[in-house]
Amino acid sequence: MNSPRPTFEAGPRVALDQLRRLIAPSRRRLVGAAIAVPALMLLYVLALIPFTPGVGDLRRARSPTPSVVLSSDGVVLAEFKRPDRQWVPLDKISPSVVDALIATEDHRFYDHHGIDLRRTAAALLSTLTGNLQGGSTITQQLARNLYSDEIGRKVTITRKIREAITALKIEALYTKREILETYLNTVPFLFNAFGIEMAARTYFDKPAERLDVLEAATLVGMLKATSAFNPVLNPERALQRRNLVLTQMAKHGKLSAAQLAVLSTRPLRLDFERQAVPPSPVPHIVRHLRDWLIEWAGQRHYYDGLVVRTTIDSRLQAAANKAVARQMTQLQRLADRERRRGQEHTPLQAGFMAMDPRTGYVRAWVGGRDFATEEFDQVSQARRQPGSAFKPFVYAAAFTAGLRPTMTLMDAPVMIPLEGGGVWEPKDVSRPSYRAMTLRDGLVYSKNTITAQLVQYVGIHRVMNLAWAMGVRQSTLDPVPSLALGTSPVTLREMVSAYGSIANLGHFVEPTIVTRVEDRDGRVLARFAGEPEPVPAMSRPPALELLNAMRGVVKEGTGAAIRKRYGITADVAGKTGTTQGNHDAWFIMMHPQLVAGVRVGFNEKRDMGAWGTGARSALPIVGDVFQEALRNRWIDPRAEFGMPQRAAMTPYERVRDAEQDWPAARELLDGLREKVRGMFR
Repeated sequence: MNSPRPTFEAGPRVALDQLRRLIAPSRRRLVGAAIAVPALMLLYVLALIPFTPGVGDLRRARSPTPSVVLSSDGVVLAEFKRPDRQWVPLDKISPSVVDALIATEDHRFYDHHGIDLRRTAAALLSTLTGNLQGGSTITQQLARNLYSDEIGRKVTITRKIREAITALKIEALYTKREILETYLNTVPFLFNAFGIEMAARTYFDKPAERLDVLEAATLVGMLKATSAFNPVLNPERALQRRNLVLTQMAKHGKLSAAQLAVLSTRPLRLDFERQAVPPSPVPHIVRHLRDWLIEWAGQRHYYDGLVVRTTIDSRLQAAANKAVARQMTQLQRLADRERRRGQEHTPLQAGFMAMDPRTGYVRAWVGGRDFATEEFDQVSQARRQPGSAFKPFVYAAAFTAGLRPTMTLMDAPVMIPLEGGGVWEPKDVSRPSYRAMTLRDGLVYSKNTITAQLVQYVGIHRVMNLAWAMGVRQSTLDPVPSLALGTSPVTLREMVSAYGSIANLGHFVEPTIVTRVEDRDGRVLARFAGEPEPVPAMSRPPALELLNAMRGVVKEGTGAAIRKRYGITADVAGKTGTTQGNHDAWFIMMHPQLVAGVRVGFNEKRDMGAWGTGARSALPIVGDVFQEALRNRWIDPRAEFGMPQRAAMTPYERVRDAEQDWPAARELLDGLREKVRGMFR
């Protein structure tokens, strides 16, 4: 039954009594709720206390378990052990570091007991309004770093409560100095540098006690995001972050306004020396993965005991390492023999990469001949002119535009006017034949004059767009006619990826190295590779035409040593590349299940001489690796591209193939003899 509404008709006093009777039940409910909610929260917090870690010894809070990197066949490629942190007492840490840390991360550090209620409330209010902010104190951050397994990793209220309880425990047992000392000796700074002492030696080549204000602000600024504000990887952002730390120090009385004005104008000055990485069969990949893993795991506040599963095939990787080492030793002898008197010894370099074109899985990666002497990655960092190895993109654009491999152009001198004046006159090593040559043979025999005419027909921008779609996506290509002959520098990773699109019948798949990360108990924390998502770059028919022409390269063209010297009869296609002056030598070969490429050359532009062609310098490395892969059945020798080799041949090609294959030629002649004899019987 509804209560009567209050009315002043019976008099004001009666109406007020009625109003009090209506309000009383609502007030009791509100008071009850106001008491019940905190009580329930308190009970919940008390229930969580037994599930929070003990904090008996901060320095031994964690027994680190190495994180490991595994190949696809379960072989350990590397172990990431935390190096000796060289634990230093707080007295051996520059006071500027402590001042910068407290001013930036927790300026009321000495006033709270593990939880800053004002900061927590402000962060909660900000988060509720849509601006996500952290409100953790230094003690809470330490609790999260040391006890991430026990506290939890998900961003939930339960985790924050456990973190807060653990922080209160730490504050109850340890002094503020002990907390600061532990925190500064356990935080990661990337590049295998854990703790402030290792960070000081890595970035500034000095002990932590000698860090000045600028250096201290730079390192403390990294703690928010070790990669984003890393002075080596992102110097501009690191400088901005350093100045923000200096501003906070001035705000809280650790610097004067005059000091801030002067220091903020100073540049970053590093004396960087990366900490040693243990040997690995894939050291360049391990270096990338170590830095990435520290950043990736750091964002989730756990580091030890991780298992990183990769796509690397340990057997193929071993074969690639061996092939690169053997060929580089032989070529270095030639280079040293031809070195002019008085010239310094200059080491040759090589990069090798192999991937499965169907999935994008990287199977082998050799970033250089000796990681101990040079960490520069020849696969992903070095940008070199690809020379004739770029030509397939011109022919891909031509076949996509409707031209056929059987169409002909004249093998004759070419003069192409350039924008802004001048003329480009591409030439070949051999003299022009002044005969019509098919587009197929222009690619097989790597004719510059044919390719130059072809790019004029299809247009340079069509070639650039197609090269990008196929995988050349990081390097900038110059829209000039000579691009057709590979004058724009690119990385080996891009080229192998783009050739993978050809082998995958026109579909691009992004190269992948890490498939998933697990914790020490085998639980999958993140997946980075599932079903491949191929992106169409060119349609299947022109891709098959291009593949068939590139089959000719290894059968009779510039890559014929693959058949003759290495005896490889599997369905393979490829292309050599030699730049002007023999500065860079390339060879990339495709199989339906594997694409492998190599670049050989000096770090600076230098003529390698007659032996510096793609066929002589680069091809042997790929040939050795493929020979091993086929012999051991790591890839299927019977696998074929979308169109079988024999079916893709024109009648002319079949006759020429028979001429080159003496057993087949003898069989053909015997058959003809029998027919002739039959006519006269």
